[in-house]
Amino acid sequence: MIPTEDASARKREIEEKLKQEQETLSFIRENLEKSDQQTKGMVSILSSFESRLMHLENSIIPVHKQTENLQRLQENVDKTLSCMDHVISYYHVAKDTDRIIREGPTGRLDEYLACIAKIQKAVEYFQDNNPDSPELNTVKARFEKGKELLEAEFRSLLTRYSKPVPPVLILDAISVDEELEVQEEVVLEHLPEAVLQDVICIAGWLVEYGRNQDFMNVYFQIRSNQLDRSIKGLKDHFRKNSASSGVLYSPAVQTKRKDTPTKKAPKRPGTIRKAQNLLKQYSQHGLDGKKGGSNLTPLEGHDHDPRVKHPDVLSEKHGAASGKDDVLDVEIDSYIHSISAFVKLAQSEYALLAEIIPEHHQKKTFDSLIQEALDNLMLEGDNIVSAARRAIMRHDYSAVLTIFPILRHLKMNKAEFDSTLQGTAASTKNKLPTLITSMETIGAKALEEFADSIKNDPDKEYNMPKDGTVHELTSNAILFLQQLLDFHETAGAMLASQETSSSASSYTSEFNKRLLSTYICKVLGNLQLNLLSKSKVYEDSALSAIFLHNNYNYILKSLEKSELIQLVTVTQKRAENSYRELIEQQIQIYQHSWVKVTEHLTNRNMPVFQPGTKVRSSSRGGGLMIRTSNNQSLSVLQLKDKERQVIKDRFKGFNEGLEELCKIQKGWAIPDKEQRDFIRQAQRRVVSEAYRAFLHRCANISFTKNPEKYHKYRPEEVEEMIEKLFDTSA
Repeated sequence: MIPTEDASARKREIEEKLKQEQETLSFIRENLEKSDQQTKGMVSILSSFESRLMHLENSIIPVHKQTENLQRLQENVDKTLSCMDHVISYYHVAKDTDRIIREGPTGRLDEYLACIAKIQKAVEYFQDNNPDSPELNTVKARFEKGKELLEAEFRSLLTRYSKPVPPVLILDAISVDEELEVQEEVVLEHLPEAVLQDVICIAGWLVEYGRNQDFMNVYFQIRSNQLDRSIKGLKDHFRKNSASSGVLYSPAVQTKRKDTPTKKAPKRPGTIRKAQNLLKQYSQHGLDGKKGGSNLTPLEGHDHDPRVKHPDVLSEKHGAASGKDDVLDVEIDSYIHSISAFVKLAQSEYALLAEIIPEHHQKKTFDSLIQEALDNLMLEGDNIVSAARRAIMRHDYSAVLTIFPILRHLKMNKAEFDSTLQGTAASTKNKLPTLITSMETIGAKALEEFADSIKNDPDKEYNMPKDGTVHELTSNAILFLQQLLDFHETAGAMLASQETSSSASSYTSEFNKRLLSTYICKVLGNLQLNLLSKSKVYEDSALSAIFLHNNYNYILKSLEKSELIQLVTVTQKRAENSYRELIEQQIQIYQHSWVKVTEHLTNRNMPVFQPGTKVRSSSRGGGLMIRTSNNQSLSVLQLKDKERQVIKDRFKGFNEGLEELCKIQKGWAIPDKEQRDFIRQAQRRVVSEAYRAFLHRCANISFTKNPEKYHKYRPEEVEEMIEKLFDTSA
């Protein structure tokens, strides 16, 4: 059961809530009614607005369409007026641009090109819209005139500002590659920067609008001329500075690079000139009937001999020839440096060309640009080869010495040369290899014919040195071989180029070295055979021995002094010992010539006496009283006239033989002081010992009343006489 109080309270609570809900419901109903009224009002308003809007739209749209039409008409009028102005401007282009076109582009290139652009547009307009218009011909003519003036300006700028590169600058650029280990870039500026930009701009316009390649022909002709002039200027520079020694580099650059590490300077062709002079004198047999003395400065250990011709004497006799040779030195130097200059200048020209000429025309234009300078260099090289060929026909084998430095330089620069000419025509790229092949062929021919000439040199008596000194053939042959040493790689390659064997195809350095060694041994062998043949011209075998001794000794000393001996031993291990044996053999043959003097001092057929006895002539003519040395016994012997005559003949034969040999051999020559002293001392010792022994045997024999008539020389005097052998000044 629920308590009554609680039920009443609960009822009241429910009634209160019901009342609240009824009030809320009434409020909602009132609001809904108001909302319906407002909705109806809004619908009425919107309906009215829609009606009015439709009425407005029906009124405005026609006006809008009419206004739009009017605006379109206005725009069309404006466009028509603009087009009319634009078209009319084409009719005035010729007049408006006349002054600028007539004055040309000089100094106002941008403005000029803008005028050309206007003319070009006018041409296009008339061609498209009125091809029969007379104005088309007018603007066409004006355009062609403008293009001609641009081409003329292009030519004018190149002609006016293209100058030959100064020789000193070229030499500086070459020195960077050849001399300095730390390279410093030398810039060859062919055109001022502002001018270069104008040229590039004009070239670009001509490529795009000019529609012809005439300007490219103009470009390569002008630049080709400057390239050729630059190289010729370098040659003139060498001629003007022919008195200078060494490579003619810029003093400024030398000062600037004072502390910069450098490579060893390459051997100048002038270093072979003296050798070439002497070889030329020999090969042309220009001895004028005089004896064939050596033309070389004495080797170390050789005394100066007034009978031996030296370069100082030759220079007096051949002064004019020396002057010509100095000029030839300069020409060789000039040609070698011209090759390097061509490569450097060609590289610089290609860099310039790449900025101006379209890419697809660059190789062809570059090929044309370098042709004149390259052809001149190749022609000069061909002339050198032709001169060498003519010289070889005259048996002037020294001409090969001119080719060596040039050929070596060409081969050293071939890789860079080929790289520079990459992309040019095959005929252009083949020019240098063809020249190298020609030089190798003619050089190899000269080497072989020189070796044959050494073997076949005629044995002419007038051409033989009267004093037995070194023959000119020997000195020239050795001198020639020494020059090969300076260019051993080039000489070896020359010989290898003529080989047809499979081993020759490798062209290795070792193979070339063996070929050169074989060649040198061949020349030395031919020389030895010829010297043996020549020695037979002498009637005196002793002089023949001195002649061979001098020549063999000179060959050996020359081989040892230079590095030739190292090349020789590549194929002939015993070459040095063989020459020493030959020298010793000739010394023995020479010493045998004194046998006819010393044979008078032997005991053969001499009267025999006991040692220690004294032999005196008796007062009765033939009786001899023989007394012992201690006077203990005394006996008298009879010394026969024949025995006395034998002793007299011995003294007389010795005296006459000694005088004769000393007189004859005093005029002979042994230029090597060491050998001369050795031979003198050996001969002095042999003769002196024999003479002293002979005098000792005859000291106590009174075989004549006039002993001073037979005993003419004391041993010391004999030694002094022998010391004066091989010395005309004594």
